Amino acid sequence: MANAPLIEVRDVSRVLPGPVPVTLVRDINLTVRRGEFIAIVGPSGSGKSSLLYLLGLLDMPSQGAIYLDGANTTELNRQQQAHMRLSRLGFVFQFHFLLHEFTSLGNVMIPMRKLGGKNESQIERQARALLGELNMETYADRLPEQLSGGERQRVAIARALANDPAVILADEPTGNLDSKNAQQVFDIFKRLVELNGQTVIVITHEMHLAQQAHRRIRLIDGLIAEDG
Repeated sequence: MANAPLIEVRDVSRVLPGPVPVTLVRDINLTVRRGEFIAIVGPSGSGKSSLLYLLGLLDMPSQGAIYLDGANTTELNRQQQAHMRLSRLGFVFQFHFLLHEFTSLGNVMIPMRKLGGKNESQIERQARALLGELNMETYADRLPEQLSGGERQRVAIARALANDPAVILADEPTGNLDSKNAQQVFDIFKRLVELNGQTVIVITHEMHLAQQAHRRIRLIDGLIAEDG
């Protein structure tokens, strides 16, 4: 594991403005290193998803700064942030958000097409390889509606891996899965960390899954209450 931090969160707060401002997270300081598997836990409304969206550049802090590979992401313009999301970050959500008009293969190819730099045959070859790594190669030509929940989530993970991101951010990725498929998803995350050296940050309310991570961060009322 490299010594240089991959992500640094410095004095970050996120407040929704309005007649009665709502604080989502406050005074967050956090260092994430390469190859870590982190579970974020806490009660509903504690700020877990808000923190994940800030880490994923899907939202911006009201104060403080978030550094990714040494770059202050709060100083980037929207186009630069979008490029960083596409090239450095992969997302997996509770609801897989696969595009129903595309096959499994087509869904995995989308991020690579958006990023550019590869021709269509290279993109298809890499997409098929990713599906193969997740034991989904025989489902490449199936539409999402032809897949089970666990199969859809594996396609979503393959899509998240399409551009070889440094960080996988997963928001309740097992929330709609039975215990067997939920464990399979966590086994995939562990393999990504152990074999690829990727960093995985996952929100989960299932403590038996969270305990499989290297590190657990507990949020309460928008604050980090525990990190260990």
